[in-house]
Amino acid sequence: MSIKTEAAKLSTFALVMLITGAVDSIRNLPAAALFGSTLIFFFIFSAIVFLIPTALVSAELASSWTEKGGICYWVKLAFGDKLAFMAIWLQWIANLVWFPTILSFVAGVIAYLFDPHLVHSKVYLISVILIVFWSLTLLNLKGIHVSAKFVAFCTITGMAIPMVLIIGLAIAWIVLGNPLQIHFTAATLWPSFSHIDSWVSLTAIMTAFAGMELSAVHVKEINNPQKTFPRALYISVWLILTTMILGSLAIAIVLPKEQINLVNGIMQAFTSFFAAYHVSWLMPFITIMVLLGTLGSIISWVISPAKGLLQAAQLGFLPEFLQQINKHGVAANLLLTQAVIVSFICLAFLLMPSIGGSYWLLTALNIQLYMIMYVMMFIAALYLRYKYADRPRPFAIPAGKIGIWVICILGLIGCAITLIVGFFPPAGINVGSILSYELIFISGIIAMILPTLFFYLYRKKYTRVMSYNTAAEASLNYD
Repeated sequence: MSIKTEAAKLSTFALVMLITGAVDSIRNLPAAALFGSTLIFFFIFSAIVFLIPTALVSAELASSWTEKGGICYWVKLAFGDKLAFMAIWLQWIANLVWFPTILSFVAGVIAYLFDPHLVHSKVYLISVILIVFWSLTLLNLKGIHVSAKFVAFCTITGMAIPMVLIIGLAIAWIVLGNPLQIHFTAATLWPSFSHIDSWVSLTAIMTAFAGMELSAVHVKEINNPQKTFPRALYISVWLILTTMILGSLAIAIVLPKEQINLVNGIMQAFTSFFAAYHVSWLMPFITIMVLLGTLGSIISWVISPAKGLLQAAQLGFLPEFLQQINKHGVAANLLLTQAVIVSFICLAFLLMPSIGGSYWLLTALNIQLYMIMYVMMFIAALYLRYKYADRPRPFAIPAGKIGIWVICILGLIGCAITLIVGFFPPAGINVGSILSYELIFISGIIAMILPTLFFYLYRKKYTRVMSYNTAAEASLNYD
């Protein structure tokens, strides 16, 4: 299937590919598989308190304000420039923290083409992360339409096909009567709410679901956004939820919990399936496909948050150097600066005693920052429904004001639970002492948010200078 464009606009198919390519990543499956059959409950629970509220709120806001889109613009309409910058900064910096985790998955997949044991080498992981991220940054300098075509190809080839394949292999595994590593009984499907470990899985699942609002920054490049955006979100929600549940279960039924590796768990599962079915010769092919799918998911996240941050830059929060647009409509200097910061964040792999511990630290740090942003988004959506009550809403959350209150409260509950459990690492992952983990974790949150104070001061100085220049110019004109 090809992407149909009209006047260089993104179609419903292209938008679904961007959303599912960014959110529905096969690399998220191993982390969810750690929680066995209880993952079904947590995926459904997370969909109710997070995925569906995020999709509905994004659809209403994006279709109501088509001149611009994204978290920065929505929070600006509700609460002004300063909180708008905080919101987009949180989205942007959270993704910079997240990049090393998904890129480490890329490194793990590449290792399977040569030597699977390379995945345990921190030097190897960091080297691959840097090479891949800088290459994707250079690709994104060509613009969103080049990226969208690449994402569509990668999503079909490297996400949809491997996802369907691993689900099919798992079904065959069950039908053929092979031993299962998990069991589906009332006792195993329902988690124990008395233990915090039961809720730690939300960190992995919420991370997997984050990003539904991301494509809203492209609202001006979408065909008929009032209808296309809600339709694309509806299709994406069902695709994401179905494939994530079944894909995670596929790993959980074939691999013992203690053997699931967060970095290359998906490749472990394919190896086990192919060995059992005597088709191990397929491993190089599936490895390349999974690699393509992961690269496609990264593309959407490289350019979209940076495009949102550009809106804040144009409000005076960032230097003009970062606002410069190349001939493809991309903030080139901002993307290059982003790549430099990601390069430094990769050093987090040297802070934890294990690669799995580093992976979890960055995952938890990412979702903590992202959840604070989502809190702002849900509150802004509520406020905008009242502040702009007469605004035409081609798509509105059903049931009027009661409906939007219910949806936003559900979203806020999901955010609150995730923020709390994010401070607790799961059992079985070597993060060193809990004290050292918490110190690094809290320090990381502070370090990621602290730069906003500098940019607030910069903007204050920028505003003062602009006011002075305007007054001086007016005085000269008067004379």
